[in-house]
Amino acid sequence: MTLSITHTIPLLEELHATLDQAYWESSSIQGKDMVYDIISMITKELSELSKLSVQDHDLEYEPICHEFKVGLNKLPQFRKHIDDVVDRSSTANKLDNIIYRTLSITKNKPD
Repeated sequence: MTLSITHTIPLLEELHATLDQAYWESSSIQGKDMVYDIISMITKELSELSKLSVQDHDLEYEPICHEFKVGLNKLPQFRKHIDDVVDRSSTANKLDNIIYRTLSITKNKPD
């Protein structure tokens, strides 16, 4: 399933916000580094999407930033280890769901 840019931006913003929450809930430096890395790539993608004209927002979404394209390949692996990174189960469940939805719209197959 592929969505328009208009529908993708809120999804990426939700992923960003949930990862920010997960960052603060993570109890290990390694977990925080992993989450921060993903947050950084999403920030770059959102920055590029914000540069598009409003007329482009109806177009089918495709990742723009190289970092985001590469980072998408890391999301399934991160998803498998969410419980090791995020201590609070409600945040881990929310993060698992939003990562699944993100992978679905970006043409990466969720595990």
